[in-house]
Amino acid sequence: MEKPIIGITTGDLNGVGLELIIKIFSDNRMLDLCTPVIFASNKAINFYRKLVPTDHQFNFASTKSFDELNPKQVNVFNCWEEEVAIAPGELTPEGGKYAVRSLLVAAQCLKDGQIDAIVTAPIHKKNTQVPDFNYTGHTPFFKEKFEAKDVVMLLYNGDFRVGLITEHIPVAEVAKTLTTELIIRKAQILKEALIKDFGIAKPKIAFLGLNPHAGDDGLIGTEEQTVIKPAIDSLMNSGMLAFGPYSADGFFAHHHYKQFDAVIAMYHDQGLIPFKSLNNGEGVNYTCGLSVVRTSPDHGTAFDIAGKNLASPDSMREAIYQAIDILKQRASYATYTANPLQRQRLAKER
Repeated sequence: MEKPIIGITTGDLNGVGLELIIKIFSDNRMLDLCTPVIFASNKAINFYRKLVPTDHQFNFASTKSFDELNPKQVNVFNCWEEEVAIAPGELTPEGGKYAVRSLLVAAQCLKDGQIDAIVTAPIHKKNTQVPDFNYTGHTPFFKEKFEAKDVVMLLYNGDFRVGLITEHIPVAEVAKTLTTELIIRKAQILKEALIKDFGIAKPKIAFLGLNPHAGDDGLIGTEEQTVIKPAIDSLMNSGMLAFGPYSADGFFAHHHYKQFDAVIAMYHDQGLIPFKSLNNGEGVNYTCGLSVVRTSPDHGTAFDIAGKNLASPDSMREAIYQAIDILKQRASYATYTANPLQRQRLAKER
């Protein structure tokens, strides 16, 4: 496919988002892979350009029109003109307000087809609760914006992939939220993404239990027997390679996740604590189930190191790489499934 246009949001203005963007695109080799469009303002970019030293010079072209994009340079699409107080490391109303402004403009451009994919820098949930953004995070926002029936938050690094049944809800609500139907629906979305977006023909998926020791046959909870196992059985009967439920502690401690293409956790920390502990800092957050491609780094705003030139760009850079790769994989899948002769030729090559 042609060099894609990748939209990138600022995240919280006081977080590490713009700092990472400048570090990444100071390397001009990135421009060989994509045409980046940063949804921000010239003033915000210049603030961090002066604050963050880089090995190479960071240059950009300012624009308010997609007819004027420069494919050989970083493009800054100006979402606001006014002066905004930037205070790295601080939680302020302005930091959240303009993070939302960047996101809303970028998401609309994605919906209008002006960009090919979007990479979102981290926001802080506390200061983004404004009338235009009444969501607990990026994932539910994109679900509604692109009218998806449901989505799955997937964190991955290479072949290590962890999807979530429930996301940003209190732990006290998890057991009440879990249903057999919900698990089946989320698993089917994940399976389809593994096939279309990651090129895995017959994905093998592991399911974690909810309770310690996966309930110990009902001694420490019955959700495994009454909710999770029926979902797995139903998925297996439909042809999915679905296994479990497994006790989460032993599953990760003994590296059983390496035997599967993806792992489905029942709640946020059950899956993401081991994932972030075991991966090497290049994890990516991907929203499965959307008609569009959205990735992000697997970390937060990192206020404690913002503006200090300490933040690693590895995860954010990998999120950009993955957005490009998934676009290519989707295009390949569309070609493969649309043309019978092409499908036969590819099958022989494999």
